[in-house]
Amino acid sequence: MVDRIADPWGPRTPYGSGQEWPVRVDTFLDGDLNAEDVDRWVQSASILHSNGDALDIAVRDGRIVGVRGRAVDRVNRGRVDPKDLYGWQANNSPDRLTRPLVREGGRLVETDWDTAMGRIVARSKELLEGPGGWGHFGFYTSGQLFLEEYYTLGVIGKAGLGTPHMDGNTRLCTATAAAALKATFGADGQPGSYADVDHCDAIAIWGHNVAETQTVLWMRMLDRRRGPNPPALLAVDPRSTAVTREADLHLPIRNGTNMALLNGLLREVIQHGWYDEAYVDAHTLGFDELCRTVDGYPPELVADICDIPAADVRRAAELLGGSQRLLSTVLQGFYQSNQATAASCQVNNLHLIRGMIGRPGAGIYQMNGQPTAQNTRETGADGDLPGLRNWDNPEHIAELARLWNVEPEVIPHWAPPTHAMQIFRYAEQGSVKLLWISATNPAVSLPDLSRIRRILRQPELFVVVQDLFLTETAELADVVLPAATWGEKTGTFTNVDRTVHLSEKAVDPPGEARADLDIFLDYARRMDFRDLDGRPLVKWTTPEEAFEAWQECSRGRPCDYTGLTYDRLRGGSGIQWPCNDANPDGTERLYADAVFPTDPAVCETYGQDLDTGAEFLADEYRAKQPGGRAFLHAVEYRPSPEVPDEEHPMLLTTGRTVYQFHTRTKTGRAPQLNSAAPDVWVELNPADAGRLGIAEGDLVGIASPRGAVQARARLSGIRPGVVFLPFHYGWFDQDPADRTPRAANELTITAWDPVSKQPLFKVAAVAVTRLADGGGVPAPAPTVGGSAPAVAGVPATVGGPAAEANSRAGGE
Repeated sequence: MVDRIADPWGPRTPYGSGQEWPVRVDTFLDGDLNAEDVDRWVQSASILHSNGDALDIAVRDGRIVGVRGRAVDRVNRGRVDPKDLYGWQANNSPDRLTRPLVREGGRLVETDWDTAMGRIVARSKELLEGPGGWGHFGFYTSGQLFLEEYYTLGVIGKAGLGTPHMDGNTRLCTATAAAALKATFGADGQPGSYADVDHCDAIAIWGHNVAETQTVLWMRMLDRRRGPNPPALLAVDPRSTAVTREADLHLPIRNGTNMALLNGLLREVIQHGWYDEAYVDAHTLGFDELCRTVDGYPPELVADICDIPAADVRRAAELLGGSQRLLSTVLQGFYQSNQATAASCQVNNLHLIRGMIGRPGAGIYQMNGQPTAQNTRETGADGDLPGLRNWDNPEHIAELARLWNVEPEVIPHWAPPTHAMQIFRYAEQGSVKLLWISATNPAVSLPDLSRIRRILRQPELFVVVQDLFLTETAELADVVLPAATWGEKTGTFTNVDRTVHLSEKAVDPPGEARADLDIFLDYARRMDFRDLDGRPLVKWTTPEEAFEAWQECSRGRPCDYTGLTYDRLRGGSGIQWPCNDANPDGTERLYADAVFPTDPAVCETYGQDLDTGAEFLADEYRAKQPGGRAFLHAVEYRPSPEVPDEEHPMLLTTGRTVYQFHTRTKTGRAPQLNSAAPDVWVELNPADAGRLGIAEGDLVGIASPRGAVQARARLSGIRPGVVFLPFHYGWFDQDPADRTPRAANELTITAWDPVSKQPLFKVAAVAVTRLADGGGVPAPAPTVGGSAPAVAGVPATVGGPAAEANSRAGGE
């Protein structure tokens, strides 16, 4: 039995290069229950991060009572993340929404489904029939629904209403991953496999606190590091984390300087001849321009910009250039920072010039943050077209029109799809008049929260919220729809390395709560959306029928699902797309043949200027004659849009803890997780704290030009001049009489990457002041991970007997 709060990663199972990762099955059951007390185990996968860990749900007397990892699965080999071990308890929380709510006299009151849906439909028809029509509709969804639900929503929005204003909170976490993959390779889709950890001889971790955000992937890395022939480890992060403390080389660069670092590293790799000239010549475009650009970034200049030793820049380049099988993983430290897409493309460049792609151990994870972020991108529920199609390619539009049996003109393609930040701007300006928000909480997660709250409170904006609880966002809605969640409905979802899992319904949702698919289908029926033959536009009624419809949409595209069925996904391991007649067992790695989907007839985008975001025209793209070659992009470093000044002299970065997910809608209701990280804190370097007269646990004020928050101080290993706030903490569990601001996004800026349109959460300028003595009580920060204290005397974070889980190597 292991306290998985005290030890989130559990016991090691070391293994060597080329060996299979050993099985270790993690199990956690409610109270004193044993496996024999469980009525049945129901197949599913993780819902509280993007790793895609396969697990089984334990059911007793019609309730979820625990989870167990699936030993047969290729992703996790039986292991379970702490958030999933304990987070299922939110399903049983007594404050679940069980009936629809509508606003009456300024208050939300319970009602029936006909009344709630009737209000939504009446407003929808009123807007459709009036001037502006489709332009008044905005949909903002999640990275936590199922593929079948996203595809249904995409069809409703794009072919029923004809609105381009559809996006998800995946814009906050994974938009840059998609943008970088499209820009380099021509289409979305992770090239690598999680099994590359088993073969690599070096791992480069670029702005990714993998130990806390994808703990099972970190377990795999740790097990390789503890076995024979361990891979070298490079970590780039301004904080000291479990990852950086494990690394052979840590580069704690200044926030917002990722582009300068990568330009400098590529310069060293090229100048020392550590690249594959034959591969570059045969399979890439743009090498000469890349060389000219990076030549201006010698180690001394990079050291000055990034504030790290020039010798470490050289050491990092040697590690990268000397490896034979390099694995890279990238996440929010790049995606939510300055020049996000350009810097992420530079990681792709590193792999391309070294020929480190498409073979075991040589892989890239442009990582996701949420369990079904990949599905929003594939199915068109976000700012993309279904099947990874190109909005600017008339034939791709015609394909969708034939599939859905609608006029091509109905499908929005006259301009790029509207991204989330622009949708909220349109709502602010009054052109979007109906905003439907499903399974996300923008009143805590979007930047510059005072502005977001003002937008949601506008009386002219009709807000629909579809969720499990009365979240901070739901409190501001006109209609609230009670939704079912994971374990209460059936569907599929796809993880970072393209592994598709089936999640079966285990129990009924509480009260009158409905599956998101059923809610969308009900809306389509009430709106009476029709195709050209007068038949219902949405022709499916069950999750499996929706999956089959999606298969046809994916046929022949890079994300081909036609070889997958529910039956094939039952009982065994998840399967990676593309899975079709040519690849009946799925595809472990993309681009093994070095042929990339950059052909103009296939590609998902004609490209953008990485500095400005300007879209390239189809003729410009064809003139490049990509011929299945990948693009090497070259961009100069440019400073962040907000830098410290006299009034706000420090840099803020935001992020996560291993114990909480997003705005704690689920994890804040799991006792073990909530006790481990119950409230917000702010991390300071001891030198900065000493200069400001701040001690561990003191109450601190953090202010930016947009707002201010209060938090207790944790003195940690973060780099000097930088402060860290976890973004999880809104006000759902605060005393209503004392809602002192504590959400990190009160401080962050309304600015985004020009290409991916992902907000910049990592580069706000702030001032820090001591407000009150902490009385010797430490901050509520965990002692595990990035928030590990730099001073003695802070009690270790533990879960005790209530957090003990069974971790058994070799099987159940």
